[in-house]
Amino acid sequence: MISRCTGVILAGGANARFGGARKGLVEVDGRRVVDRVIDALLPATDELLLIANDEAVWAAIDGVPARADVRRERGSLAGIHSALAYCANAALVVAWDMPFVSSTLLSALRRRGEESHAAVIPEGAGGLEPLCAYYPKSALDLVERQLDAGEFRVSAFIEALPHRVIMPQRDVSRFGAPERLFVNVNSPADLIAARSMAVESLDTQPAARRGASLSDFQ
Repeated sequence: MISRCTGVILAGGANARFGGARKGLVEVDGRRVVDRVIDALLPATDELLLIANDEAVWAAIDGVPARADVRRERGSLAGIHSALAYCANAALVVAWDMPFVSSTLLSALRRRGEESHAAVIPEGAGGLEPLCAYYPKSALDLVERQLDAGEFRVSAFIEALPHRVIMPQRDVSRFGAPERLFVNVNSPADLIAARSMAVESLDTQPAARRGASLSDFQ
């Protein structure tokens, strides 16, 4: 059977540290963070899906089907549950506030997942990155049991997975610096830092390849 992988953009969270602003809709390097996530997912998946409970987010993101969370619980584990409930055969999930996630990394996560028939979670500079990971549909039952038991920690879900592959930092580093790949824009300070990273990246490119100017970040 051919495995169909759904790229799932998780747009949950109350954005409390962002003063209520919708963090995936802010711009880094002249483009919205969520659009950068979409561009990274497209080559690595067969279809896209947005999980969001805010209908204003649905309206702001054209061309991507949107669904609300299946369950009433809030938090990252509920988002993973929705991704698995809606996906075809597997979900490649990415939080919508990760501006530097790489298509090549995402493709590698999917490839390892399909080869091993297991969840694949990359390791970043601060530990595992479960909101940038590959999950087979078979993990849905486990998520439901965790939620039913009132266990909302994603770390507990990862630990309980009967089949999982950890992509270590040394392998992740083939696709870019882990501390950059998994950057989250969770606060105004994070946004400033991400914009600085984007400028630094441009500064390392030949002038003819630079597609933006400093004015794009103001």
